[in-house]
Amino acid sequence: MTISTVDPSTGQSLNLAQRERLAFIDFRAYFFGGVTRADLVDRFGISPAVATRAIAQYIALAPGNLILDPRKVYRPTSQFAPWHEHSVSRVLAALSEGAAYGGSGVKGELLPCEQPSELAVPRLDILAAVARAIHQHKALRITYVSITSGEMQRDIVPFALVSNRVRWHARAFDRNKKQFLDFVLRRILSAEVLDDSKIEPHERSASDVQWSRIINLELVPHPNHKRESVVRLDYDMPDGVFRVAARAANVGYLLKLWAVDCSPDHSLDPEVFHLWLRDPLSIYGASTSLAPGYVQPTVS
Repeated sequence: MTISTVDPSTGQSLNLAQRERLAFIDFRAYFFGGVTRADLVDRFGISPAVATRAIAQYIALAPGNLILDPRKVYRPTSQFAPWHEHSVSRVLAALSEGAAYGGSGVKGELLPCEQPSELAVPRLDILAAVARAIHQHKALRITYVSITSGEMQRDIVPFALVSNRVRWHARAFDRNKKQFLDFVLRRILSAEVLDDSKIEPHERSASDVQWSRIINLELVPHPNHKRESVVRLDYDMPDGVFRVAARAANVGYLLKLWAVDCSPDHSLDPEVFHLWLRDPLSIYGASTSLAPGYVQPTVS
């Protein structure tokens, strides 16, 4: 379906509120099999009349998508084609947390969902300070606890937040060590934005070689796995290869998270590691300390 963002009744572009309501109607019809005026009233806090107009607007924009049943529920027809471009991640966020598609009426999961929680959730005040520094392009003075150095004060220039699904960290230039490093947010005891501290070009993300370097990984079913066809189905790899781009700074985290055998001879247990990195040399020079089974090649 060609998605129109123009109100057919006025010829004017749809405003943000209208687009959110239309996306919600599309979402409810597509993923729940029906939408009512009450759904819009509850979700957006609008009057029944405004809800009726929103549904009429959707029908005009996506003719043939909905049909009204005797229970006054608008059901998707057999010819239904999504009007809105739904992303899988946003749909899953909505289903599991009620966190998408506008409005403020729904809290919590929309369908029964179970997902593991992150083990190391950052302190809100620390997260706020780091976020401000990133957004405002400022340096940050932190009290940080590391495994090697213990507790100490450090000046850093953070530019991105990264999650490895277990904990959050900030990618930043460390003025003490004169290099780009990852700082675990839970290990920051205090943080102060340095408003008057000038950021030098070599402290910016563009100078972080490991962050700027993009590696194209080719993951294949583990050669020793007894059901290669199942692995191909799991990862949507009809040609037998799952291709994904990753930053060199994050590649070790990701390969560990995805349980990818990175050994050159695929020697790890295929019952645990369903995927194998087809070309281990592709991650040479990246942050590979966490990559399972990776062996640093010897240089002659």
